[in-house]
Amino acid sequence: MLFSLLMTTMLLLPQDPPKPDSPTTAKKTPSETVLGKAMESYTDKIPGTDLEITWVAIPVGEEGYPSQMKMGSPENEKNRKKDEGPNWTLQAEPFWMMKFEVTWDLFDEFRKEYGILQEIRLDPSENESNQWADAVSIPTPLWEQDARPILEGLGTQGGFPVADITQFAAMQFSKWLSKKTGTFLRLPTEAEWEYAARCGSEAEFPFTAKSESVTDHAWIFDNSEYEDPDAGYPGLASGYRKVGLLKANPWGIHDLHGNVAEWTLDRYAPDTYSDRKGKTLTVEESVVWPSKIWPAVVRGGSWQDDADRCRSAARTPSSSQWQRRDPQIPKSIWWCTDAFHVGFRLIRPAQVPENKNRWWDPEIGAIQRKLKNGYKELRAPVPHKKTTEKE
Repeated sequence: MLFSLLMTTMLLLPQDPPKPDSPTTAKKTPSETVLGKAMESYTDKIPGTDLEITWVAIPVGEEGYPSQMKMGSPENEKNRKKDEGPNWTLQAEPFWMMKFEVTWDLFDEFRKEYGILQEIRLDPSENESNQWADAVSIPTPLWEQDARPILEGLGTQGGFPVADITQFAAMQFSKWLSKKTGTFLRLPTEAEWEYAARCGSEAEFPFTAKSESVTDHAWIFDNSEYEDPDAGYPGLASGYRKVGLLKANPWGIHDLHGNVAEWTLDRYAPDTYSDRKGKTLTVEESVVWPSKIWPAVVRGGSWQDDADRCRSAARTPSSSQWQRRDPQIPKSIWWCTDAFHVGFRLIRPAQVPENKNRWWDPEIGAIQRKLKNGYKELRAPVPHKKTTEKE
């Protein structure tokens, strides 16, 4: 459950030290230390809609949720790629993760703001820098001439995952939803994504029961073909499926492997793990902040991938080829034309960072110039819900 600002404030007030035999002297788990009580999964309704998000608690440090986790694959893992090693160690921190991938139903609430906020759009030459920084950019209309027939075949209502969006679009959605809900939300880092996918296991997949296969948990190339040959991606009769139809991983999260691959915050570099060999890093220390639009890291593989590309350690770089049919100059910062296999989900970290915009607005010159000079771009203040956590 979300905790009130009053409760958080009370927890931070100076108190007399407890007596030695007081029950409050019992050793607390990391999540209890951060939040004042044990973490629990919960469901939150999005203000102004009938949509809900279920957040799965990942209470790092409690039994079954290791405080440290090796990142990357063992040298003897089948189908291992060079960029998955050598191993390094993440000093993990508690967080909640969306049980399901972000759906079109939810993302469309964000898209609607383009028509709603026109009258209060900001002019970067007239508004103060702090107003601009606090505002949210809203996706420009989708290039529907090309995208509509593909999306109609794949599905966009009733629980299908959003796809064909850019990393920037996912980051701005996280900022918009944070302001709508009053809770700090963001994309996971590459390391946090892998931590959640591993569920404490160093195996290639966390579901290890002999009776289970990858296709019990993931929509991949082997099982993504539609029964209707006229549905799905044109010419393939396959595609993504509604979220949550297959089994969850051991921590209760669906579709981390397969369905649509998922954006993370990190820039992709093939030598990232080589530079970290033998090191132990915190979450923030582990982030490779994006400095260019391409390539960034997507994780989990998708409906068009073989099982090996959906492993917990598999790293996939995004590509400018995902926009190869976009005729605009410069190309859209919101939409791809050939990435109907890529979507995202968000996390809620237990500890709120001091500089939240660092996690929402990438410091990429090409994007910032487009926001300020593109005539179709819209950036506007979003009504804030009173925060429910210490910030």
